Amino acid sequence: MTEGRYPRAAKGEIKRYAKLQMKKYREEEGLFLGEGLRTVLELLSHLPDERYLVALFVVEDQLMHFPLHEKMYREKVRLIRPEEAERLSGTATAQGVVGIFRQSDRAVSFSEEGKALVVALDNVQDPGNVGTIVRTSAWFGASAVVCGSGTADRYNPKAVRSSAGSLYCLSHYGVSNLCRELVSLQEKGFTVCSSSVQGRDLRTCKTWPERIVLVIGNEANGVSREIASIADRLVAIPRGTDGQNGVESLNAAVSAGILLAFLTL
Repeated sequence: MTEGRYPRAAKGEIKRYAKLQMKKYREEEGLFLGEGLRTVLELLSHLPDERYLVALFVVEDQLMHFPLHEKMYREKVRLIRPEEAERLSGTATAQGVVGIFRQSDRAVSFSEEGKALVVALDNVQDPGNVGTIVRTSAWFGASAVVCGSGTADRYNPKAVRSSAGSLYCLSHYGVSNLCRELVSLQEKGFTVCSSSVQGRDLRTCKTWPERIVLVIGNEANGVSREIASIADRLVAIPRGTDGQNGVESLNAAVSAGILLAFLTL
C-alpha cells in the first residue's frame, strides 16, 4: 500500500467515529472501534464478510502492515495524523491504527440436543474482564457468551482491546434479564453451573453434563442470589494446599479460564 492511493480522513469522519467511545453512539450506529495493530488485524482475519469493516484509519508509517489485505478494503482506508489517531482511540498513546467495525449479528441458536457450552456473565463490570472472558471462551470452544444487563458492554474499547480481536470468533449477546435467559436454557436441556465460594470443590466433579452454562459473577460480590438460587450446580476453585494464603478471591477472568479448562479438558 502506498500513501498516494489513499485519501486523507475528513474531519467529519473523525468527529463521527470518535463518538463511538460512548456506548450511546455505539448502540445507535451498530458500530464499534478496534484500536491497535494486533486487535485490528485479528478482527480483519475473522470478519464474517467484507461489510463488517466500515473504515480503516491508518497513520502513514503503519501502512506497511496491511499489504495482504489490500483487496478486501482498498476503498475503506483513510490516512490520519497521530493526533487524529489519539482522538479516535481516546488514548494519548495511540498506535496509529483504528478500525471501524459493525457489531456482530451472528445468529445464536442451540440445537435441541448434543454438546454445547455457554458462558454467562452476571454483572461483570470491568470491560477488561469481559473482553478477556470472551477471548478465553472462544479459545475453549464455547458456543456463545451471554451478558446480563449489569455486565460491561463487550464493545467498550477496553473490552475490544482485551478480547484481542476475538469478537467475531463466537456468538455473544446481551439480555435484560439473565435469570430468565438461564431458565430458558435449562428448558433446552442445559445445566446451569455457577461459580461460588460456597460451591463444591471442582476437583471432586468427575463428570460434567454435555450441555452446560457456566455463570461468572461480579468481581466483588460473585453471582447474585437470584442466579445462585436457580443454578443446578455451585462450584468453587480450590485454594492452595494450606488454604491460608491471604487472598480473598480470584480475578473474574482468571476464574473463568480455570473453570473453562476444567469443563473442557
